[in-house]
Formats: sequence, structure tokens, C-alpha cells
Amino acid sequence: MRNFDDLELHANGLTFSALTQGEREGEGEGKREVVICLHGFPDHARSFRFQLPALADAGYRAIAPTMRGYELSSQPADADYHLVRMAEDVVGWLDDLGVERAHLVGHDWGAVIAYIAGALAPDRFSSLTTLAVPYGGRLQQGIRKVPSQILNSWYMIFFQLRGVADFAVEMRDWALIDKLWRDWSPGWDPGDEERSALKRTLAQPGVKAAALGYYRAMFDTRSEAAKQTRTLSDAKVNVPTLAFTGALDGCIDTRLYDYTMLDEDFPRGLEVFRMEGAGHFLHQEKPEEFNTLLLDWLKRW
Repeated sequence: MRNFDDLELHANGLTFSALTQGEREGEGEGKREVVICLHGFPDHARSFRFQLPALADAGYRAIAPTMRGYELSSQPADADYHLVRMAEDVVGWLDDLGVERAHLVGHDWGAVIAYIAGALAPDRFSSLTTLAVPYGGRLQQGIRKVPSQILNSWYMIFFQLRGVADFAVEMRDWALIDKLWRDWSPGWDPGDEERSALKRTLAQPGVKAAALGYYRAMFDTRSEAAKQTRTLSDAKVNVPTLAFTGALDGCIDTRLYDYTMLDEDFPRGLEVFRMEGAGHFLHQEKPEEFNTLLLDWLKRW
């Protein structure tokens, strides 16, 4: 695997590091199209270590930012981890890059942020590709059809236990993180090197609190940021969207996609692909298959 280049992005008064491949070439018609890849939890920018080289080889400028809070320089003083703020970060990165439009790829929280960014600023995105989490506007009706999802989502409630959850997540060398990866992608092992790299990210000052802050912001019902997030979560997504779900996903039941991903919510077009033999981290589990499908999709837009 080739080494990645480092990039610094700025948005909303914060600084974000990013991994990138594919040099910017020329201006106007000669400039590479940009693909922004958003990671989720428990994860970091290396989530897309298999996608960045494939995208670069196909002629794209591929960028995987470290999401808000996952390093000291991107931790806001007000600890605002509402999803609308992350969507604003994405738009801010495009401004910082001098890019009018980009393709957006998001996994887990990154998928949720991609839907919201697409609703917030549809003119800034050529396409969306989401992995492992469906559109939020239909999630409640999906859970009524697949009530077992409530059990899968136990960790979201557990993370609301401030102090207790913060301590438990880090116990025994982040054993809970290992458990989530095992449960969410049964039979898949990312390897010792990747597990260690992720734990080093989570162990940096303030990162654990930020990662849990995403989940805690979900339960905020009063702030203006929470209201903005709810409005955008329910809005139609006017960007062509390809949604991936792993058939073996132990985090988000793949059956939810049958009830939450409806054409009427995606006026510019929606396709859903269920990847057999893969779980929640499907782009890492089956990178060659995923990359082929992703590149075919991007070429269409």
C-alpha cells in the first residue's frame, strides 16, 4: 500500500488534518475531480486506506479528513458535535480547497453527515455514496418494521452515561472498541496494526470525549443546532445517491434499508446495493468489490 500525503483543511475556525492521494493538476477543465471520504465511529481517516489509492489511480483527488473532534485542532471550544456542524465543516472544506463541487463518500457517522450535507448544500456535491447507515428521515418507521434494531443500538444509550461510558470505553486496552468491530463485522479482523492505530487516535487528548459527544448530541432536543440537524435530517436529498449496506451488518440491520431508502426522498436518483458476506465495515472487508462499484458510480456523475 502506498504512503499517503498529508493535507491541512480549515473550516469554521477549526483545523483538520487529512490523508490524500492524487495531486491537484492544472485549473479549469484540467483539474482532477475531488472525492471527500468521511469516517465514522469507531474509526478514523485510515478507514479509507484502500479507497484513496484506487481513487487516485482512476484520476480523482481523494481526501479523507479527520472528522471534527478527532484531534486537538478540530475540537471546538463549545464542544458542539451536532451533525449540522459537521455538514458545515464539509462545505467549509470545499471552500478552503477552492472546489465548487465534489463527490462525497461517508461511512457510519460519515454517511449521516453526507445525507445532511446533501440536504444543506446540494449544489456543492456531484454525488453521494453512503455506507452502513440509511437515511435518517425514515429511521423511525424502519425501526417499527425491524424492532430488533433497538437491541443493536444498545451502545447509543450506554454512551449517554457520562463518566461511566467514558471509563468503560477505554478499559482493558479499549476492549469495548474491539467488541464493536467484532459484533458489527462478524468474522472480519482488521489486524493488529489497524487496531493499534485506531486506539492511538482515540487515546489522544479530548478525542474520546468528542467521539462520545456525537452520540450525546443526538439526544439534545432544545438547542438551535439540534433543531437545524432535525430539519436537515428529514429533508429530501437532491443529490444522486448510492447507498451500500452489508448483509451481515451487526450494527445497522440491513433490512432497515427496505423501509428507509425510498426514491421519493432522493429526487435526483437513488440506488441501494446490499453487499453479501460483508458487515458494517464493508469497504474495508471487501475493498476490491467496493472500489469497483464506487468507481463505476462516480464515472456516471
